Parts: sequence; C-alpha cells; structure tokens
Amino acid sequence: MIFIGLGLALIVMDATIINVSLPSIIADLKITSVDAEWIGAIYALVFAALLIIFGRLGDRYGRRRVFLLGAAVFTAASLVAAVAPTGQALIAARALQGVGGAMMSPTSLALVNALYRGRRRTIAFAIYGSLIGGMAAIGPLLGGFLTTYASWRWAFGINLPLAAAIIIGGLRVVPESREDHPEPGTDIVGAVASALGIGALVFALIEGRSYGWWTAQVDGSLLGVSWQAGGPSPAAVALAVSAVAIATLTWVEQSRVRAGRVVLIDLSLFRIRSFGLGSLAALIVSMGEFGVLFSFPLFLQSALGYSALGAGALLASLAMGSFLSAPTTARLAARMGTRNVARLGMGLEAVGILGLGLVVSAQVGALAMVGWLVVYGIGVGYASAQLTGLILADVPVRQSGQASGTQSTARQIGSALGTAVLGTVLFVGLAQDTEARVALVPGVSAEQAAEVARLVEESAGTAIPDLAAQPGGEPVAEAARAAFADALRRTALVGAGFVTLGLFATLALPPARREELQDGALAPGVRTVHDEPVAP
Repeated sequence: MIFIGLGLALIVMDATIINVSLPSIIADLKITSVDAEWIGAIYALVFAALLIIFGRLGDRYGRRRVFLLGAAVFTAASLVAAVAPTGQALIAARALQGVGGAMMSPTSLALVNALYRGRRRTIAFAIYGSLIGGMAAIGPLLGGFLTTYASWRWAFGINLPLAAAIIIGGLRVVPESREDHPEPGTDIVGAVASALGIGALVFALIEGRSYGWWTAQVDGSLLGVSWQAGGPSPAAVALAVSAVAIATLTWVEQSRVRAGRVVLIDLSLFRIRSFGLGSLAALIVSMGEFGVLFSFPLFLQSALGYSALGAGALLASLAMGSFLSAPTTARLAARMGTRNVARLGMGLEAVGILGLGLVVSAQVGALAMVGWLVVYGIGVGYASAQLTGLILADVPVRQSGQASGTQSTARQIGSALGTAVLGTVLFVGLAQDTEARVALVPGVSAEQAAEVARLVEESAGTAIPDLAAQPGGEPVAEAARAAFADALRRTALVGAGFVTLGLFATLALPPARREELQDGALAPGVRTVHDEPVAP
C-alpha cells in the first residue's frame, strides 16, 4: 500500500502543485490566461481521455506492470516540463504527464480493490481517499516553497526522485494482479470516440471566450482550418464534434455488447446504482474542487500580494483539514454508514467553499480564510475516502480495472471541466468587473478602462502589481483588486453549487453493503501464485 499510495500522491499532487506557480510561469514564459488554463486542464484532459483504456490494459496485461510503466512515462514527462522553454512546450509536457497519470491512477485503485477486503479494505480506501484530498492541498504548499526559494521548474523536477522510488519499491513489494482469462480483441473505435468526445468538450469550454461561443469574433485558423468572423466559432464546432463522438461511443459500445465483443466501457456498470450515481457525484464534486483550487492561488498572489510560498502555506490549512478527517473516517463510516459520511463530506465542502466566497475581498486577512479552508479540507477527506469505496462496492473484482478507470475518468473529467468552467467564470467576470470599476476612477477614459481590463484578464491578474507601480496607478490597481475579489466570489459560489449538486446526486445512493470477510481476508476469487495474490 505504501508504494501504491505514493504513486497516487504523486499524480494527485502534480494536478495542483503548479497552481501557486502559475503567476511565475506566466511572467517567465510570457503566456496568457488561456495558456494558463490549458496548463492546468490539459493534464486532466489527457488523463480523463485515457484512463479507461489503461484500466482495461491493466486488467489484461497486469495492473502492477501498467502502473510502473506509467511511473516511468511520468518521470520522462516531468523532466521535459522542468526544462520547457515555452508555454507550448510546457503544455505538451503536461499532456505527456497526463498519459503517465492515466496509466497509474486506475491500476492503483484496481490493485487496492482487488487485494483488500474486510476492515483492511475500509482502512485502505480511507487512506486512498485522504491522500486524494491531502495531496491536492499539499501540492500548492510544495509548489509555493519551490517557486519561492528555487524556481517553478523544480515543481516538476521534484517528481524525478519520487517516481524512481515508486518504480524500485513497486517492483520489490507490490504483488501483480490481472484477469486470468481476459476477453480477446480491442475496442479501437470506442477509444477514439471517448478521447475525442472528452477532448472536444474541454476545448470548447476553455477556448469559447477567446474564439467566441457560437460565432467567431475574428478571422483565424486552427490546425490548418481557417474561419471568418461572423461564421461558426471553433468552440461551437468542438461542442458539435463532442456531441457526435459521445453519441457514437454510446452506440458502438451497446452494439459490441450485443455482439458479445470486448468493449472499452461496459455501460452495464451504470446499472449498478452505487456505481452510476456515485460516479456522477464524483464528477460534479471534482468540478467544484479543482475549479476553486485553480482560481484561489491566482487571487492570493495577484490581488493580495502573497508570495508563492505564502499562498501555498495558506492552502496548507486545507491539507490540515483533510488529514484531520483521516483518523475518524473509518469510525464514522461504521457508525453512520458510508453513504452518510460521503454526504457529510460534500456538505462540509460546500459550506467551506461558500464561506470562503463570502469573506473574500481586496482587504481580506488570512485568519478570515483559514477556518473555511479547514472546513473545506475536512469535507474533501470524508467525501473522497467514502465515495471512492462506495462507487466500487458492488463491482465484481474481474471488472475492477475497468470500473476504477471509469470512475477515475469521471473525476478527471470533472477536474478538467472545473478548471475550464470556473476558469471561464473567473476570467470573464474579471474582465467585465475590472472595466466597470476602472471606468469609475477619476481621469480614466472608457477606452483606457477597456485596455486595463484586457491586460488584467489576459495576464490572469498578474499585471495588477505592475499597474500599482506606475505613477498614479494605485487607484487603478485597487479597482482591479476589488474586481478580482468580485470575480472570485462569483466563482466560489458556482463551485459551491457544483458540490451541492453532487450531494443531491447521492440522495438516491443505496447503503453500503456489509463486508462479511474478516480482517486480512483476500478478495473473493483471488488466488495465490508464487506467494503473490493475483486477482482473476
């Protein structure tokens, strides 16, 4: 469990470690707020597009094998990211990290699901879920420390020794797990349709504010395809492509099931209420969680003047909440039931995000935010731990790789959508609010206010300190800070709304089934080969 958990910690941490480093990356590589969104979203996007595929490959060829190969890919990608000379190179490296993460995540969860039962399984999932919440918060703290005292490049360089330890330790102590009789054949069409549908949707959500949501705002070209202003926007075309790809995926998978052929996504899994509703809840909750973690560090550094380390230290209070929840999770689950603990966690998350949004202002102090972050972190710990176990509770072990890949895909789709949707809410609101507030500053014309708004929005707020440094620029910078607070408040309310919707989705969840196996028993159907437990 140590090296499986370390692998999980690595990929979750890397999803958030760059959040507090983004202002430094923006300044160093001269990128825009759209590029900044892509640096965060491309990791989750590629992750989500490939999770199910690698979950199936793990079932067939060995979950440990795919997990450790993913660690090697992740190591190479981290090295490329650490030396990236341009924003485009960094985005490409993040995409490659997503490939490695997609190999590690479903296989790590499948290994836990296949090798543990009884009380040990409850504890294992509690550790697994707490790592998700805790490392998502420790990432910004570590990223802030490295950015402040070294360089943002070390936020990626630190992955190299950790990944090496995972590979060495995994080869020595992690048992192999696979299907004994995997179904023959591959689902190429399903894999392409899945990746295309998810990718096109996230592209539309991120690029809609640049290209126009329905009609193109300016002439341009993309991937060799040109368009004219007033015609269909690339974002609108991407939405249509996504809809067609997802519809094709559904039809293809159902047809292959009827023909008795292997499928990428077994849609019958969604007939298991705990799996279907739990995966939906996980997707929606991840939208709120990761969207807030993307937005909040930008505000702390650009509007409130925090250093990267200071922003990371404040976000560490979220990690404190997650770790505080860990010792009580299993006890609460035994007393209240898994479903109710998951609900409690999501309720605390929503309260924490909502409270944070209500106290945010251009003059807010750290103490006013810490309490709400701790509440939010406790909620993340409870929700992540129990929701993961509940989703897979009724899934047969032979389908654990595919099921874990599917539910992890739901989380990563939520992460990518959260960054895209809440990032768009933040930056659109930042541009509009900045223009309105700056226009009220004496001596500033409407044209100047529009130019300041464009500059602040494109730089993701990092231009605000430069505005303050200009002669007579403090009133303009103060207006931009207030606008950033307004935009973040609106973003937090949307994030809290997503988490609340996830809570509502759990109302129809069935209660967790009672485990009858005693502590230490292997999962049903797991046999021992060469002293290693191997799941069929």
